[in-house]
Amino acid sequence: MNNTITQLFGIKYPLIQAGMIWCSGWKLASEVSNAGGLGIIGSGSMYPEVLKDHIQKCKVHTDKPFAVNLPLLYPQIEDHISIVIKEGVKIVFTSAGNPARWTSYLKAHNITVVHVVSNVKFAKKAVDAGVDAIVAEGFEAGGHNGREETTTMCLIPLIRKAVSLPLIAAGGIGSGASMLAVMVLGADGVQIGSRFIASPESSAHQNFKNYILNAKDGDTQLILKEITPVRLLKNEFYNQIVSAYEKGATKEELQTLLGRGRAKKGMFLGDLEYGELEVGQISSTIDIIKPAGEIVQEIMQEFQSVKNNISKMVF
Repeated sequence: MNNTITQLFGIKYPLIQAGMIWCSGWKLASEVSNAGGLGIIGSGSMYPEVLKDHIQKCKVHTDKPFAVNLPLLYPQIEDHISIVIKEGVKIVFTSAGNPARWTSYLKAHNITVVHVVSNVKFAKKAVDAGVDAIVAEGFEAGGHNGREETTTMCLIPLIRKAVSLPLIAAGGIGSGASMLAVMVLGADGVQIGSRFIASPESSAHQNFKNYILNAKDGDTQLILKEITPVRLLKNEFYNQIVSAYEKGATKEELQTLLGRGRAKKGMFLGDLEYGELEVGQISSTIDIIKPAGEIVQEIMQEFQSVKNNISKMVF
C-alpha cells in the first residue's frame, strides 16, 4: 500500500502497533516493523536507562523505521526525550499531555511527531501544536481512554471533518475488516494494541495473555473516571472498585484503593486477581497467541480480501 501514512513513516503498511505500557518493548516493536508495520516501544513503564536499552536493542534487530511512545505526563519526560534524540529515534507518538509543550522541540530535531487524542477539541489543539499526524482513539480501546466515551466509528468521521492531517484510527481494531471500515470512514491508517498483547514478542506476562484468550464480550469496562479513565478486564480488583463505588467512595478513597504499581502487578507480573489488566474490547475476539509478524500479515491479507469482495458487490 502507498498512502499518506506509509509515506510519512517510510513503511510498507499503514498499520501501527500501539506503544502499550508493560507490553511493548523492543521485541514486539522490531517484529512489527520487520513485518512491514510500524512498531512502537511503550516508554511509559520504563525508567530512562531501560528505555535507552530497548531503543538500542530495537536498532540491532530491525533496520526498518520504529517509534517511541512518550506519555507527556511521565515524571522523567525530559530524560526520555533526551534519550530519544541522542539515540536518533525518528518517530515519536506523544500522549497523555499537552502536545504544545514538546512538539516544536522534537520537530527541531527532525523527529516526526504524532499525538493521540480522544475528541475533536484535542485534535484541533494537536494541529495548532504542529504535529505531523493524529491518532484518534475511540472508547473501545484498552488502557487510559477518553472521558467522552465516543466510539471509534463516531470519532473518526468527526475528526476527519475537523482536521486535514494524516489520521490514524485506534480502538476496537484487530482485523483487516475493521481496518478497512475505519479507513472508509476517513482514517489513513490504524493503530492496534490489544491484538499484539497476545503474541510471544509482547512483554506481557503469560498469565495475562492467557486471561485475554478467555475474555468474553462485556468482560472489560471503562472505569475510574474520577482519577483517569481506564479500560480493564474484570477481576477481583475490578470487583473492589465496584464495591467502593457502591459505598460512595470519594476520589481520594479510589486513589488509595488503586495505589501504585497496579498495572505492573497485573500485566507484567501476572497477578490476575489484584493487578490492573488493561486491554480493549476486542479482547473478546482474541483466541490464539500468534507471532506479531503473522498478526500483521493476517490483518493485511484480510484487509485486501474484504476490500476485493466489496468491490465485487452489486448494490
